[in-house]
Amino acid sequence: MATLLRKVWESVSARSSSTSHSPLQLTSSSATSSDSSLGPCFDSIPLDILLQILRLVGPKDAIKLGCVSRVWRSLVSDNRLWIYFLQYYQGHDDPWDSVFFAELNLRTFPSRTGELSFMRIYGQRAQVSGSVIIDGGSGYCKFGWSKYACPSGRSATFLEFGNIESPMYARLRHFFGTIYSRMQVKPSTQPIVLSIPICHYDDTDSAKASRRQLKDAIHTVLFDMNVPAVCAVNQATLALFAARRTSGIVVNIGFQVTSVVPILNGKVMRKVGVEVIGLGALKLTGYLKELMQQNNINFESLYTVRTLKENLCYVAADYKTELSKDTRASMEVPAMGWFTLSKERFQTGEILFQPRIGGVRAMGLHQAVALCMDHCHAAELTCDDTWFKTIVLSGGTACLPGLAERLEKELHETLSPSLANGLRVIPPPHGPDTAWFGAKFISNLSTFPGTWCIRKKQFRRKSRANIMW
Repeated sequence: MATLLRKVWESVSARSSSTSHSPLQLTSSSATSSDSSLGPCFDSIPLDILLQILRLVGPKDAIKLGCVSRVWRSLVSDNRLWIYFLQYYQGHDDPWDSVFFAELNLRTFPSRTGELSFMRIYGQRAQVSGSVIIDGGSGYCKFGWSKYACPSGRSATFLEFGNIESPMYARLRHFFGTIYSRMQVKPSTQPIVLSIPICHYDDTDSAKASRRQLKDAIHTVLFDMNVPAVCAVNQATLALFAARRTSGIVVNIGFQVTSVVPILNGKVMRKVGVEVIGLGALKLTGYLKELMQQNNINFESLYTVRTLKENLCYVAADYKTELSKDTRASMEVPAMGWFTLSKERFQTGEILFQPRIGGVRAMGLHQAVALCMDHCHAAELTCDDTWFKTIVLSGGTACLPGLAERLEKELHETLSPSLANGLRVIPPPHGPDTAWFGAKFISNLSTFPGTWCIRKKQFRRKSRANIMW
């Protein structure tokens, strides 16, 4: 590498000295020739070979070469070179396709203008210091540093943290204080990216007011703790980003309910309608508990039942066919002993499609998704009628093996051929931490915090304007 740099400098120096003796006689053609040359040692080398050489040099030395002349700067600025550097040199845990999606679709979200310079993106991403990410969740909260490969800890959600009879401000203050204490981070040092649980689903004035009150309470607490910038995004939207999509339908199987959320260009289409089913992870755990009791399988706590559900249960492709199979499987729960399940393994997840067998009066998951797709199609929000044909699953219970395949199969049988054509159901891209990874995409953007975050002065100004109004 040092030899290459020396060769470039010698080449440029020789070219400069040959023209410096007669500066007044320098013609326009000679200037053009000089500006379009890489030097006698490099002009004959094909462009692809030069780019391969620059890949070996590395980003720091490539930047130095770009300072030699306009021609070298143009060569060094080639997007193919910096895409390679982003893939192999920059120390991040995100797969390249995730980085590319984020920079292409989210850096100036929701508008995307101008041509991307991956050389500039590389430099900007190197300067992003990172942020605290808190995925509020509905069953439990995941938190961690944006530069980490995964969340570093879990806790109760802020909606259930502490004494639920305490004022919301006090509970939120206690919650965020505990998270920062466990992460050993001062609130004033880094921005925060926060996922807001899917709640107050309707498009009514009261639901809008409730969502606004929750968001304002979160901002107030965080800014009172001197957090420099806050990015609060809907949990379903983050799950969609984690699947490298900005439009689609997110099926979030939460702790108590399952929500079917249509999202277009990163915005929840509440006017189209968010479908809600009164089935969640808690109900599935409770149903497995009932089945185990009916079959005289003894256990001491719900922890055992939940562990068995997460490790042994699955969703059958065909429920009736599965009933005739031998599906016994065993596992050892630490400190609890060995447990063997049979039909309970697939009967537990079946209540998502046949709620009545679990004593729940509600529509099945496939029916709710089909209804949402019908509403999206009828709304004619864009000329593209395929945006709602990508369904992304989210939540810990959505990780049950076979769920995505069964839902896709049921939808093909339920929907008309025109709506079912091109349909795709995507399992949780990052398991139960999917929304956390969606937040990670945002916090590692080259333009973060940019337009994604609101700062204390902006929030105070907005609050005063609302009061005056």
